Amino acid sequence: MVRFAVACFCLIAALLPSLPAAAQSDALILAQAAPRRAQPIPNKPITEDETARAARINNWTVGVAGGLLEGTFSKYAADLGKALDDGDNLRVLPIVTYGAVGNVTDLIYLKGVDFGITYADVLDHFKNVEKIPGIERRVNYVIPMFQGEFHLYVRPEIKTIQDLAGKKVGFNTVGSAANYTGGIVFDRLGIKVERVFQNNALALEAMRRGELAGIVHVVGKPNDLFAKFKPEPGFHFLPIEFSDKFADYYVPAELTSADYPNLIPQGQTIQTISVSALLAVYNWKPDTDRYRRCVRFVEYLFNRFDKLRQSPFQPGWKQINLAGTIPGWTRFPPAQEMVDRIAAARVNIDPALARTQAARAAPNSQAEQERLFQQFLEWSRQQKRQ
Repeated sequence: MVRFAVACFCLIAALLPSLPAAAQSDALILAQAAPRRAQPIPNKPITEDETARAARINNWTVGVAGGLLEGTFSKYAADLGKALDDGDNLRVLPIVTYGAVGNVTDLIYLKGVDFGITYADVLDHFKNVEKIPGIERRVNYVIPMFQGEFHLYVRPEIKTIQDLAGKKVGFNTVGSAANYTGGIVFDRLGIKVERVFQNNALALEAMRRGELAGIVHVVGKPNDLFAKFKPEPGFHFLPIEFSDKFADYYVPAELTSADYPNLIPQGQTIQTISVSALLAVYNWKPDTDRYRRCVRFVEYLFNRFDKLRQSPFQPGWKQINLAGTIPGWTRFPPAQEMVDRIAAARVNIDPALARTQAARAAPNSQAEQERLFQQFLEWSRQQKRQ
């Protein structure tokens, strides 16, 4: 076989100069594809230097489950990777994932994932649907993050959310916040639609072709999917009215022309709801290697948080209250220690920031803004007494 291959190669080489250019190219491909004797792979042992280097690289590396590339989670995960990086002392690997629900699944089951960004309403899925034992103990939160607004974008013929009944609506990919929170919203409003699960960037094209009546997207505003989207005549956002049906995890919110000047006319607003995002962590046992890595990550996060509030990181970091709480979730004990340490040193969150965050959480209710602000003041007074 080897002699035959050599003979073929020699024959092609001899004929090559007389062939046209295109034929020469084909002949070279054939010659390169001829069977060749397998070359042995050097059987050298891994050196002690390589073993030490591998241990050093892995020693303080943690994985953060972000989300889809066009989503908000991935941008915040990337910020964490850049702001907390400290070479061999701490390396943070942002991971492209399926999104809010998938990130909690990854925290529980996927090797190498220690932290993940998700939404406050997601834990109920693992309590009530997947029924994972002790989920509240196994998955904790570190800090609350930004608000994720509910975006419902529809075709011209759809005037109200009730018009979507019986029609095909895109809910992004399985495991995403649009998939989960979107389902909750439609279920609680009693509107049955045909749910289609595909990436929302592709779903927008399906809307153009008339294959979908609308799409759901749950992300922090403004989001690139819509901010960079070429508007189609008549395509628009639908409002979602806040009510007692959403009082557990959601707050009133709005989309404005400042958020999406290409899609919302100047001065107009679209009422909607939002849900708090949070940084979640797997609650490893204290005597494990993964636990010590998570503790170091948390320490770096609190110590370098001012860095995240500066350019070029996401502007939403400026609105985050490290001491904020998430109803129904347990804070990771090392993170609670950091919060208590800050309170003991009386380096509390600026009241002006609390006012800003309250206004963002309840833009349409002065009473709710005041309640949230007073809640912060009471928490601050309690911390000073400790």
